[in-house]
Amino acid sequence: MVAARAGVSTATVSLVANGKTSGRVSDGNVTRVRQAIAELGYVVDSVGSSLARGVSSIVVLVAPDISNPFFAKVIAGVRESLGSDFQLLLSVTEAGEFPRADDIRRILALRPAGLLVDAPDAAFLEDLSSTGPLVLLDAPGLEGYAPSVNLDVAQGARELAKHLAGGGHRRVAYLDSVTGTATFELRRAAFLAEAAARGMAVEDADLRTTIDVGAAAEAFAAAWPRWQRAGVTAVVCATDTHAYGVLQEARVAGLRVPEELAVAGFDDLPYSATSSPGLTSVHLPAEPLGAKAGEQLRALIEGRELEQPQLTLESSLIVRGSTDRAAV
Repeated sequence: MVAARAGVSTATVSLVANGKTSGRVSDGNVTRVRQAIAELGYVVDSVGSSLARGVSSIVVLVAPDISNPFFAKVIAGVRESLGSDFQLLLSVTEAGEFPRADDIRRILALRPAGLLVDAPDAAFLEDLSSTGPLVLLDAPGLEGYAPSVNLDVAQGARELAKHLAGGGHRRVAYLDSVTGTATFELRRAAFLAEAAARGMAVEDADLRTTIDVGAAAEAFAAAWPRWQRAGVTAVVCATDTHAYGVLQEARVAGLRVPEELAVAGFDDLPYSATSSPGLTSVHLPAEPLGAKAGEQLRALIEGRELEQPQLTLESSLIVRGSTDRAAV
C-alpha cells in the first residue's frame, strides 16, 4: 500500500523504512515514501523482520532493581555504545530478587541480537543457557560464564575503611542493600575486612533496606539510639541513596555532620557533590561500565574476536565534607 501510494517499489519502501537509503534511494523518492508512511500510519513489523533475518535489532539488558539511580548512568553508557543500530529493551527484577531464566527465555523469543546481564547469580546463568552473544556487567566471580565488565568495588571499600580509621573512628555502622548481588556482598566484605585490620568495630553489618531514601532514613532512626550507646561515630552505606536517607535523619536528630557523625556511601551520584555537606563516596564509573559492556556485546554481534574478554574498571574514594571537616 505504501509503495502504491508513493509510486515506488516495495524494496524502496523497505530501504526507507529501515534507514538504508544512502546512495540507494533518491531524495525525491525518500520524501514520497515518508509522506505515504505518515498518511497510512505504517509501522515496521520488527518481529516479522526478525523472523526473516533470523535475528532482530533488539538488545536486552537484564538488571536487578533499577530503583538505584546508578543504573540510569549504566543505561546511558550502553545506549551510547550501541548507537542507533540497536533498540535497548530493559528487563527489570523486583527489589532484592535475581532475574529468572524463564522470564528471559520469553524475551528471547524476540530473537534479540544480544543480551547484557547486570549482577546475575550463577544459578540464573546456568539455567539460562543462552547461545547468543552475551556480556555480563558487575558480576565478580562469574567471569567463566561469559565476557564481562566488572568494577573493582573492593579497592574503593578498602580505601574508605582506611580513610575512616585515619580520621580516628573506632566504631562504625554499616547499612546494606537488600539487593543481594555479588557487588554488594563484595563491597561489604572488603570494608569489614579492612576495618577489622585497622582496629575498627562494625555494628549491624547485616542491616539492610531497599535502595530508597525513606527506607534508609527509617532504618537509621530506629538504629541510632542503639548505635549512639555503642559509641558509633560513622555510618557507611552500600549506596549513596542510602546515605542521603541517613543524612536526612541525622539532621532531624540534630546531629552535626561530620563532627558528631560521619556518613559515606558508594556510587558517587551527581547529587553527592552538591549535597550539604558533600557526601564522601566510593566513585564507581557507571557510564563507562555500560559503555564498555555495550562495546563488547557489539563486537560479539558483529562476529569480532574480543581482545580483552574480561575487563575491570577501577573505583576510587572521593572525600567530601560528610567525613572530613576540612572539606566542608
